[in-house]
Amino acid sequence: DASLGGLGGCPYAPGASGNIASEDAIHMLDAMGYDTGMDLAKLLTVARQLPAVVGHDVPGQVARAGLITDLHPAPAFVEKLREDHE
Repeated sequence: DASLGGLGGCPYAPGASGNIASEDAIHMLDAMGYDTGMDLAKLLTVARQLPAVVGHDVPGQVARAGLITDLHPAPAFVEKLREDHE
């Protein structure tokens, strides 16, 4: 399961880690060269607003750390994957 910001969890399992953040999963797939059809920039805009909305930090990481492409260039094989999947 995924949810924006990684919100969720199980009320019957104390300490349950919750869901993977949708924006983290989309970011990972984009970095691997997959076209998800999702607008990651818009997801991140909303994910960054979630702590104020829900009143606590959320577990999503990309909203905090930024895109991997802001930190490192994509490996050469990623461009090849993108070309092969067009």
